[in-house]
Amino acid sequence: MVPKDNEVYLTEDGAKKLQKELDYLIHVRRHEVAQHIHDAKADGDISENAGYDEAKNEQAFVEGRIAKIQQILKHAIIIGQASDSDTVQIGHEVTIRETGTDEEEIYTIVGSAEVDPGNGRISNKSPLGSALIGRKVGDRVAVNTPGGVIHFDVLRIK
Repeated sequence: MVPKDNEVYLTEDGAKKLQKELDYLIHVRRHEVAQHIHDAKADGDISENAGYDEAKNEQAFVEGRIAKIQQILKHAIIIGQASDSDTVQIGHEVTIRETGTDEEEIYTIVGSAEVDPGNGRISNKSPLGSALIGRKVGDRVAVNTPGGVIHFDVLRIK
């Protein structure tokens, strides 16, 4: 299935984390920021009040994040546990090795809203993620990087 431009793939855990963040922003942070604005206004002239400006910037960030999360959840396609398959799909954990090296790398293919490369979670839209989608164990994939093309061998899929 090819996502439409506004669709985002999320795991069940990813959707729960975003919902939890949204609830926190709406029910806790929004009220904290409103209190910061109120306190800053109480300090006097808001035209030269750094505290007021900071509180308004904080409000803009919180409201922007709320809108972003709501948009993601509205268009989310929730993916469950990846089914057993001999081809790489979103939700699969893939073990690869750069051709000519002995070092194995393990990545989980996720939607763009759950990307965390430091923890091995790469987007299905990233150069490596998109190169791996649909591949099988034993396949060699070529990935265009700023430093040139790098080849990887698919070792395991789970």
